[in-house]
Amino acid sequence: MDETIMSCYPDAGTVRPLAGLYLDSALPDHGRGGPFIYANYIVSLDGRISVPGATGGQTVPGDIANARDWRLLEELAGHADVLLSSGRYLRELDAGKAQDILPVGTGDAFRDIRAFRRDQGLAPQPDVAVLSMTLDFEVPARLLEQGRRVIVITGSAPDERRVKAHEQAGVEVIALPDVEQPGGEALAARLGGLGYRRVYAITGPYVMHMLLAAGVVDALYLTTVHRIIGGRPFASLCEGDRLAEAGDFTLASLHVDPHGPNGCTQTFARYDCRPSRPPGSRPR
Repeated sequence: MDETIMSCYPDAGTVRPLAGLYLDSALPDHGRGGPFIYANYIVSLDGRISVPGATGGQTVPGDIANARDWRLLEELAGHADVLLSSGRYLRELDAGKAQDILPVGTGDAFRDIRAFRRDQGLAPQPDVAVLSMTLDFEVPARLLEQGRRVIVITGSAPDERRVKAHEQAGVEVIALPDVEQPGGEALAARLGGLGYRRVYAITGPYVMHMLLAAGVVDALYLTTVHRIIGGRPFASLCEGDRLAEAGDFTLASLHVDPHGPNGCTQTFARYDCRPSRPPGSRPR
């Protein structure tokens, strides 16, 4: 990770190490919908964040996955009070069809991130909140063995048998009142009510759609690998119906990395949400 990157915006021409790029940048304690909610994706030049994996399910294309982007994913996790995931992801993880992206790394390469969390008074590992309507998955025991709080957030009428199974395993289940699907403003409010200040959404494109539709996304971090890979079917970072209100963002920072996969360049961007309406208001 010693190779440097160059700032394109706002300090054009400034050169710096990759390590610390996101860790050194403080994140707010609150956002528009309560806690500060931020998301992160890696994407190909032709817009693909995931493609079918060799063993089924959707996975980050091997053509774009790289250790330098992974370093930044870990740095963003270093700021988080809680990681937001989904039941679908845990099902694919249990079946060996997904990469484990929930813990802060324990290797020497991530020692500074662990030290950062310690210095900030944060727990060694962020808690985990899982969105699910069906509750038909098992939470990996290692998450609980790490001393983390694991919460499953569901709709107002969950399957009581599955609720009991999760609770017996040491997992909290929270049913959001008056909603069929867990998410949106009710989700942000509940996470804030639980004391979480910074929520790192490590989720797929449909959850991103839900968060954008509710107007609760505060920042988007995007690694773009300058490689066209093709292939279908594929997912982009937001999948679902046309948003009633477009998600508007402004560029906060942009860095170019000449050391992407196989020597191609990649860019690391942060976009801050520029709300056209406050959360809770009706779309025009």
